[in-house]
Amino acid sequence: MTLLPPGGGRFATRAPFALPVAILLVVLAMLLSTGLAAAHAVAEGDKGYIQEIYGVHLIPFMYLGAKHMVTGYDHLLFLLGVVFFLYRLQHIAIYVSLFAIGHSTTMILGVYYGWNVSAYLIDAIIGLSVVYKALDNLGAFQRWFGFQPNTKLATLIFGFFHGLGLATKILEYDIAQDGLLPNLLAFNVGVEIGQLIALAMILIAMGYWRRTASFWKHAYTANVIMMTAGFVLIGYQLTGYFVA
Repeated sequence: MTLLPPGGGRFATRAPFALPVAILLVVLAMLLSTGLAAAHAVAEGDKGYIQEIYGVHLIPFMYLGAKHMVTGYDHLLFLLGVVFFLYRLQHIAIYVSLFAIGHSTTMILGVYYGWNVSAYLIDAIIGLSVVYKALDNLGAFQRWFGFQPNTKLATLIFGFFHGLGLATKILEYDIAQDGLLPNLLAFNVGVEIGQLIALAMILIAMGYWRRTASFWKHAYTANVIMMTAGFVLIGYQLTGYFVA
């Protein structure tokens, strides 16, 4: 599916800086300056809870899953990129479902089977997912290489990496085997609830912005900012991998 604006994919790159884009830039700067390494991390209080409890605790794990999603800026950036040029609810549902399937699969399997993967490398790939989606929105692949990647397949594949990123963090906290599978399933339900909440907020904001004249003028800038955030995340995580 080609996600390009009407009129052959050309953006008004020289338009003045719109307020929505300025807000996006400020929010990204705050997020990137206060917690790059915590993209998939669990808060210290939640970490202690995970380490100490045994048995089945469905509601607390649902809460933790929802909290993770609505505060995980890497997930939110990727979701923003996915729905940026999607207008029909049917299309949004397809892409979000593919992301959820990928995210859920590797999160549950990664923790249950104890997959040992470098969190730095996984988070770098997650940063790459943000870069990819921004470039896709900008039509870069068509201009540079003359073809359009399969966006549905890419969303599913990157969903696998997003889920694996969370699994690597949960494994660091030595979650108890007693009640592991029910707790993981509850956590995943919470993640999906959080995703729906975050998606609803994104769509409401995008809906208002799309009704203004500034949307097509500044869609290019917004995606460049998104791409920059992805590159910063990649660089930060790769630096951590080689330095740690």
